[in-house]
Amino acid sequence: MADIIDMPKLSDTMTVGTLVKWLKKEGDAVKAGDMLAEVETDKATMELETFFTGTLIKIYAQPGSQVAIGAPLCAIGKPGEAAPDLGSAPAPAPAQKTEAPGSNVGSPLAGGPSPTAAPAQATAPAPVVAAPSSPLPAPSSMAEGRLKISPLAKKIAADQKVDASRLTGTGPHGRIVKADVLAAAANPALLKSAGGPAGSTSGFRSQVSGFPGSGSPIQPDRTVPVSTMRGVIAKRMVESTTTIPYIYVDIEIDMESLLAIRTQLNTGLEAQGVKLSVNDFVLKACAEALRRVPAVNSSWQGSGVQYFGAVHMAFAVALEDGLITPVVRDAHAKSVFQISTEAKALGKKAKEKKLAPNDYTGGTFCVSNLGMMGIPKFTAIINPPNSAILAVGTTVTKPVVKHGQIVVGQTMTVTLSADHRVFDGAVAAQYLGAFKDLMEKPALLLV
Repeated sequence: MADIIDMPKLSDTMTVGTLVKWLKKEGDAVKAGDMLAEVETDKATMELETFFTGTLIKIYAQPGSQVAIGAPLCAIGKPGEAAPDLGSAPAPAPAQKTEAPGSNVGSPLAGGPSPTAAPAQATAPAPVVAAPSSPLPAPSSMAEGRLKISPLAKKIAADQKVDASRLTGTGPHGRIVKADVLAAAANPALLKSAGGPAGSTSGFRSQVSGFPGSGSPIQPDRTVPVSTMRGVIAKRMVESTTTIPYIYVDIEIDMESLLAIRTQLNTGLEAQGVKLSVNDFVLKACAEALRRVPAVNSSWQGSGVQYFGAVHMAFAVALEDGLITPVVRDAHAKSVFQISTEAKALGKKAKEKKLAPNDYTGGTFCVSNLGMMGIPKFTAIINPPNSAILAVGTTVTKPVVKHGQIVVGQTMTVTLSADHRVFDGAVAAQYLGAFKDLMEKPALLLV
């Protein structure tokens, strides 16, 4: 008897999944552990593993389909075995419900993490094909092979010996009008290259700017369907910025000692494969600062504030269509070397779309670091239920005053975005003070 593989619950807030693509096709032999397909949840795109060995005899959900949790995706059986008849046409998958305050999807790099969430339940487990909406075409002077041109413009083009097919119409729906013809007659550079796509820009602006191709569009006009991840990110970030009273506090950190000790460690331990990043120290310092100021390791619960006994440190990883925040669990109890190893492994899994739900849920504090992209300072968006997120900028070389003398220094600015319902500016300042002390005395992070 064939085994049916259903849409699994791949994240805590997932009610439906989008079948992105099949990695196997009907008739392929598969074995337990093989990856069958890529499935997009509200958090990430992940690979779907089979626990059965046999032949993929039937695919029930096509690429682009939104499939409810528990609805059938495919059947695996013996070669030549008839696929089970699942009955009538599939019912539409339920629309995703608004996430509970505990849900966790991040914003792209500007700082929304992906913490825990109260799961929503699907109500109609059956797949539905949701064909992406077609890109909206740019206005064109050609319609079904015919040139869209007014009679007067056509006559003027013939008199002026202007090739109307090389004009970009500015009239309604891309129609070529008198002004288009007269402009091209006065300046032939406005004519598109022969055979160029309708609606493409002329070479006139290229000649004016002096840069080849600068008059070409940077990308085609189009409308792209929002992915599940992008949609949830949008919803969560609107929720965060409209329901949380924000307070922002930043502080500048002298990075000279930390950069020196990092270089010493990496040089001395290179043979052992150790390579610590600045972000490894940041994560460790964040966890230790939460030991000193535990009020920040908290969450607004409406009728109360929850304080967490352990630090589960989330950190932002950029993906193609958004961001996900893997979590280093019990970071308060781990060394900077353990945090470094674990963070690198989680980051690699995130890029390869192999994170399990337990890898990116349950964070109690988050770090968003744009320093590696050269950003000196920014603010990040809190992702409920966390009460804070730390935005980390790049290390900047600039003149600083030390011992009354102006010298070349290396500084880094970090900004704490905090939920003012949970704690006040004084607590935020205490936390950043503790973080600064640890970063400027990095030996404390090694004991």
